[in-house]
Amino acid sequence: MTATRPRDVQVAEVGENTMVLRSRTWDRLKFEVEYARQKGTTANTYLIQADRIAVLDPPGESFTEIFLKELSLQVYLQKIDYVILSHVNLNRAATLTALLERAPQITFVCSKPGAIALKAAFPDRELNINVVRGDEVLDLGQGHELQFAFVPTPRHPGALCTFDSATRILYTDKLFGVHLCDDPVFDENWKDLGDDRRYYFDCLHASQAKQVETALDRISPFNARIYAPGHGPVVRFSFSRLGLDYRDWCEAQKNQETLVTMLYASAYGNTAAMAGAIAHGLTEAGVAVESINCEFADPKDITSAVEKSDGFIFGSPTLAGHAPTQIQTALGLVLSTAAKNKLAGVFGSYGWSGEAVDMLESRLQDAGFTLGFDTLRVKFKPTDEVLNECETAGETFAQTLRKTRKTRTSVQPGLNVQGDRTEQAVGRIVGSLCVLTLNQDNTPVGLLTSWVSQATFSPPGLTIAIPFDQAEELLPQNGAPFVLNVLKEGRNVRRNFQKAIAPGENRFVNLATHPATNGCPVLDDALAYMECKVQNRMKCHDHWLLYATIDNGKVLEPTGVTAVQHRKSATY
Repeated sequence: MTATRPRDVQVAEVGENTMVLRSRTWDRLKFEVEYARQKGTTANTYLIQADRIAVLDPPGESFTEIFLKELSLQVYLQKIDYVILSHVNLNRAATLTALLERAPQITFVCSKPGAIALKAAFPDRELNINVVRGDEVLDLGQGHELQFAFVPTPRHPGALCTFDSATRILYTDKLFGVHLCDDPVFDENWKDLGDDRRYYFDCLHASQAKQVETALDRISPFNARIYAPGHGPVVRFSFSRLGLDYRDWCEAQKNQETLVTMLYASAYGNTAAMAGAIAHGLTEAGVAVESINCEFADPKDITSAVEKSDGFIFGSPTLAGHAPTQIQTALGLVLSTAAKNKLAGVFGSYGWSGEAVDMLESRLQDAGFTLGFDTLRVKFKPTDEVLNECETAGETFAQTLRKTRKTRTSVQPGLNVQGDRTEQAVGRIVGSLCVLTLNQDNTPVGLLTSWVSQATFSPPGLTIAIPFDQAEELLPQNGAPFVLNVLKEGRNVRRNFQKAIAPGENRFVNLATHPATNGCPVLDDALAYMECKVQNRMKCHDHWLLYATIDNGKVLEPTGVTAVQHRKSATY
């Protein structure tokens, strides 16, 4: 496979009177995280030519010209009776528009949500639409009787699967696919597809595993022998194995100890792409995600999902300066029912102003919720860099969530082991995570500590305990200036001061800083900082105790929450 090959349409027979037109690209097609492995993809369209002719799932606008050229070589466009849409999105509008210009007689077959989206995409055009709900049969003749299963998911609320009894092919759209471009039409090399299939599932379906399980139940009555997905090879050789894999992967999501509810709406797919990246970061960190598209969700389902979850994340576009009504309704439900100890998060895309994201952030913070990552805002489409930030935010949320879960546990494991009960009791003293920074020989140095306490009111003063093993490098003399940086929960600044470094290596090289008035480094990502001067030092067994007065200070983020270290023993 080479990235220099041009896009093309591969045509092959997959069953009686049935062909696949694989619109192929050998490089990355879209910005969504599901395409991040950059192995290309295929957009699979299926053509059934019986007494009546049906086209299933024309590709998006990236392939409009080459697809229609190839389709016209396989069938007279004016003879096409039906275009079956397993899901409807704006990306297909260009292809459908061009097809309608050449074949105005076609009837679209889709679900009710799909019909609504289709009419919205063509507001000035009268369309022939056949809405199916799941129990209809579309007879194309010669034994090709098409049956349908309505399989909605948060990502594709109008999704349909279609079964052809003549060929026993089940057209599964987003189920059982993979983003991989290659020459084999079928999955004869299925053993080499395992990692890519799992990645596709994790990106697209892990956060909607509940709905995927329901979809698997709904398609199970069909006596299928082939899966015809929307992307990747047609599934014949690994038909049973892949079905079992999907069941196992869904079950694995249910068995995770920690659960996050993702509540979002998406006008143009940009917020949904961000939701997918955040969800992928969460699942990669071992946290189960339940995605809810608020545009199609029952309020009871929202309340129930948030109630049983450990945290929740809101995503919203901004429409005419506001969040969509469905997001505002979901926010009201959360504010009125959710426990305030649940971790929260906010993200969204916008075209001009982004008020919806600001509103969500402020309403949640005003209600007392802690945010598990810095709020994410993106104008228009998220770039690769933004999607990476979204994945990182999901990982950060998962880490913060595990910490907060530990602190909520009433009976802690440390109490059940043999040991010094006094040490266990002392270990319950908590402290704010801070970084002490100063200059030594014109070189910035820093120490991560939570052994900090206010000592005096006037003048304002504090005490800091420094272990002997760090005192040789970091112990400031009486009268020496330093800065105490108070860290913010949800950020990973502490990692820079936890890892061992080589002699002469600069811990600050990847950190944004600026000098305080006393010349010592201030961490830009800190929650607050104080400029201090050492007044006294005292040797206390295995620690040095410093008393310092505070000359100046500033809160850098007024709405942030202080990072806190929780211990189970006094020995660390």
